[in-house]
Amino acid sequence: MPPITVMLKPASGLCNMRCRYCFYADEMAHRTTESYGIMQPDTLEAIVKRVLAFAQGSCSFVYQGGEPTLAGLAFFEQALEFQKKWNVNRVTIENSLQTNGYAIDEAWAKFFARNHFLVGISLDGPKEIHDANRVDAQGKGTYNRVMHAIQLLQKHKVEFNILTVVTRQAARSTGKIYGFFQRNGFAYQQYIPCLDPWEEGAQTPYSLTAKDFEQHLKLLFGQWYQQAMRGNLQYNRYFFNLLAILNGQMPEACEMRGVCGRQFVVEADGSVYPCDFYMMDEYRLGNFVTDDFETIERRRQELAFVETSARIKESCKGCKWFALCRGGCRRNWEPVTGPEPRNGFCSAYQGFLEYALPRLQQLSRMLQERRI
Repeated sequence: MPPITVMLKPASGLCNMRCRYCFYADEMAHRTTESYGIMQPDTLEAIVKRVLAFAQGSCSFVYQGGEPTLAGLAFFEQALEFQKKWNVNRVTIENSLQTNGYAIDEAWAKFFARNHFLVGISLDGPKEIHDANRVDAQGKGTYNRVMHAIQLLQKHKVEFNILTVVTRQAARSTGKIYGFFQRNGFAYQQYIPCLDPWEEGAQTPYSLTAKDFEQHLKLLFGQWYQQAMRGNLQYNRYFFNLLAILNGQMPEACEMRGVCGRQFVVEADGSVYPCDFYMMDEYRLGNFVTDDFETIERRRQELAFVETSARIKESCKGCKWFALCRGGCRRNWEPVTGPEPRNGFCSAYQGFLEYALPRLQQLSRMLQERRI
């Protein structure tokens, strides 16, 4: 088995915020059991034991939600103890956590620093943009709480990156968002297009159009490229994955590999799903408490989850941008059972790549020649 990554939801979909565009709240509403509550210690130990018995070389545990910090600091201390106890193959273990930052205090920051956690912080930009959608249970903006959390991570030298959801409003404020991140020294950034609810044709005030997404990508790339040419090449996940492809490397982002990967996303009861965007009853693969990897893989094959992602992208093979685009994320193709499924952001990627390719190729050459 190659290095394995397992994503756990220790607090299921529970959250101390009420982000208006939360895709996981939408998924929970489409399954029999909406929330599985907080993961119990025996469930956690069973998962860690099974995963580490299977892993070889390295193993990554990624904690997401909902909001994973709601499981409590003691949960993560226990997780580390279980990792030490059951690391029978002596693999290298890495831990990371994606958080809204709402509950981060000194104790959390010290824990992350002491145990070398990579932390992702969800921040949509300056206050007026962030607070438009990322509100707490009382409907109040959370910008100040999140910025305080970031200050604590910086104080304790915790490695962190910024995750930004690109809504319609955010896409029209890309320059403002990028400038804000630069002024604050946030050099590691990831932007993800906002998802519409599962109902076909559903539209919301935050719905992102392909046209807006294309303009976002172009403006963001233009500013990022200018900095790179000044000798300041900063991490942008999408742009770095494009450079990896141009350099003949495998992109690490699953949506840029041309086919879905073999993911293991684990709910608080131990149930396993093939993707964070597909954690609904019909996609359940099994349970790590009771099922081994072979059983889970048989269910994945029965669902043809990976095969479907490859099949729908056959229509892309004649596109001149397919070698770079790879068809994008399967979730953006839904409904994949339609007569002519298509990535809803297809035109955005085509327009952006037409615009950016010469400069991407230039940066690729400069990287190979170690000039940046």
